[in-house]
Amino acid sequence: MPKKNHPRGNAKRKETPGSIHGVDLFCGAGGLTRGLEIAGINVRLGIDIDPACEHPYDANNDASFLLKSVIEIAAVDLANAYDDAPFKLLAGCAPCQPFSSYSHAWSCPEDERWNLLEHFSRLVKETSPHLVTMENVPRLEREDVFVDFVAALEDEEFEVFHTIVNCADYGVPQQRQRLVLLASKLGPIKLIPPTTPEGHRISVRKAIGDMPPLVAGEGCEADPLHQACGLSSLNLRRIRASKPGGTWRDWDEDLRAACHRKKSGKTYPSVYGRMTWDDPSPTMTTQYFGFGNGRFGHPEQDRAISLREGAILQSFPKTYEFVPEGDPIYRKRIGRLIGNAVPVELGIATGKSIVLHVEEWLDSQERAA
Repeated sequence: MPKKNHPRGNAKRKETPGSIHGVDLFCGAGGLTRGLEIAGINVRLGIDIDPACEHPYDANNDASFLLKSVIEIAAVDLANAYDDAPFKLLAGCAPCQPFSSYSHAWSCPEDERWNLLEHFSRLVKETSPHLVTMENVPRLEREDVFVDFVAALEDEEFEVFHTIVNCADYGVPQQRQRLVLLASKLGPIKLIPPTTPEGHRISVRKAIGDMPPLVAGEGCEADPLHQACGLSSLNLRRIRASKPGGTWRDWDEDLRAACHRKKSGKTYPSVYGRMTWDDPSPTMTTQYFGFGNGRFGHPEQDRAISLREGAILQSFPKTYEFVPEGDPIYRKRIGRLIGNAVPVELGIATGKSIVLHVEEWLDSQERAA
């Protein structure tokens, strides 16, 4: 059965001297894979431990999906994906929760997720790819586990580049700071310059301004993911009192939550807010579909953004399929898949950087011959 929303369906890429075969560890719903594929990389396999990832990954991408823990993965699991490719890429975004600012207070090295980068490093040694990329939260850059990861790559004779980027600089209609790493055995590698720097960033209006209007608690018949959570009568009053880009501090005292009336709560304004039309959105979290969970109120409609709008702000195509047709929509599950995803446009920028690097290396080899 052809994959519905993918522009190439199941068409096989024509192999060239510069062909890159990729494996996407911790692939999630497929944001990174989709971006790499669009950039010209032949991603052959995605691996994740979450069964909910299988349908969106399989339905929207050319790569196969393997439901397996990276802890249990060995080189033999990746061999068929790489075949005799001229260039091999190992990519991945290990779960970022242990290193995020939201969970750092309670997460610790005993959390088994801290060790996933060690397994990523192990697979690099076992499979000997030419290229490696990873994406994660900026805080990881300061952790010993990341320093060790970089050192292990350098021990394997990779040239390593890493930087903190704002995804809004790379076509994502969202303010999202991420750590991006690129490593190559071919020589120095770096990320391409910003494609949408400040002054050219994609706004909320451009991204979702043409979406059908919704009332809180209702959905769109044409797209089951374009549905908005209901609001209590109190939250309906609150969102009506909210200004785009404002905070709960704009409200009358009787609308404020008890915690925000305390001195200790006055320093947390980034909840119960509306987005602004003419700027990128705030960072999409796994609970972006709830008005009280951040600045996720629609700029003008009295509701939180829909599941689909959050996916679009993560730069997924509007037709990206997250559940089989007719299946129930579980907001928390889909919100988790979308909020945790690598934005597709960041994946494209990463892929273009890798493709350009390989092309330049091939050109240099040809000149030297």
